[in-house]
Amino acid sequence: MKALADLFSTDYGLFSIAGIAFMMGMAIWFYRFFNRKMEESERAQRTQG
Repeated sequence: MKALADLFSTDYGLFSIAGIAFMMGMAIWFYRFFNRKMEESERAQRTQG
């Protein structure tokens, strides 16, 4: 329980949460970005060939 209290009440805990949230956001963004690019590439190949 002390670890949870430290996580939300100390500066290093809050920075840890911010870092984890940022990395999760980046992971979601990269997943969507690369999927969109792969779909665009497949669509372009179908129309050309």
